[in-house]
Amino acid sequence: MTEYDQKNQTDMLLSVRDVYKSFYASGVAQARKVLDGVSLELKQGEAISILGPSGSGKSTLLNIIGALDKPDRGEIHFNGHSLATATEAELTHFRNREVGFVFQLHHLLPQCTVMENVLVPVVPVKDRAFKESRKKVGEELLRYVGLWDHKDQKPGVLSGGECQRVALIRALINQPKLILADEPTGSLDEENAGSIISLLLDLNKEYDTSLIVVTHAPAIGARVGRQYELKHGKLRPKS
Repeated sequence: MTEYDQKNQTDMLLSVRDVYKSFYASGVAQARKVLDGVSLELKQGEAISILGPSGSGKSTLLNIIGALDKPDRGEIHFNGHSLATATEAELTHFRNREVGFVFQLHHLLPQCTVMENVLVPVVPVKDRAFKESRKKVGEELLRYVGLWDHKDQKPGVLSGGECQRVALIRALINQPKLILADEPTGSLDEENAGSIISLLLDLNKEYDTSLIVVTHAPAIGARVGRQYELKHGKLRPKS
C-alpha cells in the first residue's frame, strides 16, 4: 500500500475500490455483471443513500461491504484493514461487532420477547461482563425508541413499524461503527416509513454510527445525506 493509500485508509471508515461482481445463471452462457468497477468512501458518522431499481445490485453491494459475500475482484477496506486478507474468525467478528444489518423484513424470532430479540447478536459472546453491558445498552435503546413497555411482549402483538424499530435496536446492540440498511422501509406504509428513516438518522447522530441506506424510493433517499445511484453496474453521485 502506498503512503497516499495509507493516509486515505486512515481518514476513511470504509473504502470500496473498483469492485466487480457477476452472477451466472443455469443454462445461460454469459454472466450478468451486477457491479462494474464500483468505488465508494464513507467517513465515521457519515450517512449516505444508494438508490436504484430492483435488481440493480444494491443488495449485492451491501452484502459485499458487510462480508456476507465476496467480490470477483476489487478491495474493501474497513477502518484501515482489508477484508480480503481477513481470516474467517476476523470476518465473523467484523459481521457481529463492527457492522449492524437492517433488512426490509425485520426477521424477529416469533417465540422470543422483544428484549430477547434485541440481544440475539450477543448470544455467541462468551464474555459475561460484555453481555451485561449489552443488556444495559438494549434497555437504553428501547427507552430511546419508545418500546420499553413492550420489552416482554412477543413480535406477534407489535405493529410492523414497532417490529422494525426492534430490528434497528438489534442492529445497534453491539454498538457497531456501521449500519447497513437494505430497503428498511420497503414493507411499511408511508407514515411508518418516515418514522423509521427519522429514527435511523437520529441514531446516526446520537451514536456517531455511519449509515448506508439502500432504497428504490427517491423521497427516502433524499433524506439521507449524500445520494448515489446504482445503475447498469455503475455507482455515481446522484445530481
